[in-house]
Amino acid sequence: MTTVDLINEVVSLPVEERARIADAVLKSLNPPDDGHAQAWLAVARRRLEELASGQVQGRPGEAVFERIRQRYAR
Repeated sequence: MTTVDLINEVVSLPVEERARIADAVLKSLNPPDDGHAQAWLAVARRRLEELASGQVQGRPGEAVFERIRQRYAR
């Protein structure tokens, strides 16, 4: 099987299967670093706790993206 044949076969699959394949290929190019993954998990847990406790207030995603668009429209 050639690379072109393989690509044609993959793109004919359902999106969920293509995503699994893409994830596997990307991980093979850049293997996850468990230390980094654990650090990001700690940040995510801390932020979730801050939201749950009311220590910080969430913002709607669309409002965040609008602010970014305005900032870089200059």
